[in-house]
Amino acid sequence: MPPEPAPRAASFADRAVFAAQFVRAPLATASVWPSSSALARAVADAALRVAPADPVVVELGAGSGAFTGLLAHRLAGRGRQLAVEVNPVLAHRLAERFPRVEVVPADVAELDALLALRGIAGADVLVSGLGWSATRPGRGDSLVPVMARALADDGVLVQLAYGPTSWAAPARALRADLAACFAECGTSSIVWRNLPPALVHRAARPRR
Repeated sequence: MPPEPAPRAASFADRAVFAAQFVRAPLATASVWPSSSALARAVADAALRVAPADPVVVELGAGSGAFTGLLAHRLAGRGRQLAVEVNPVLAHRLAERFPRVEVVPADVAELDALLALRGIAGADVLVSGLGWSATRPGRGDSLVPVMARALADDGVLVQLAYGPTSWAAPARALRADLAACFAECGTSSIVWRNLPPALVHRAARPRR
């Protein structure tokens, strides 16, 4: 199978669809604009820096596919790639744009079940573009422990965050949840070429 072609930048139509879904459901979509190519590179670098030869890569909250295309290109047909997206409009568009990616139109809260249904005992890499409303950091129903459980013993979680709100209580709670659920945690420098400027948390070795 030939490798996935180099990802193209999001078209105006892609951006318009994404913005429309934000207007319809801002808490679920989390951002008004798709992530930039600079942020996608930072995410892919963190996700695939140390990975098995044929990794299972699961993207959570894939949105318009800003990370999906670059991950597919970097994987070049190796391993298995899933993209989970609860919004049916965005999920349908993802499936059309990336036919080699397994697009799963589901809520990430069902992560354990949807991976088990597909015979995945533990993902090697989770890439999360989910916002605070979905991850619910610092709460009893936080998804960070769910994501940690879904990883293999040497698995890695890459979580998107936004620089301008890194001082806020949910951002601090997210960092605390990551530290509680993973033995290794780190954060990138700010990616300024994104709207809004963003950063990337990388957490490895989930605690059992």
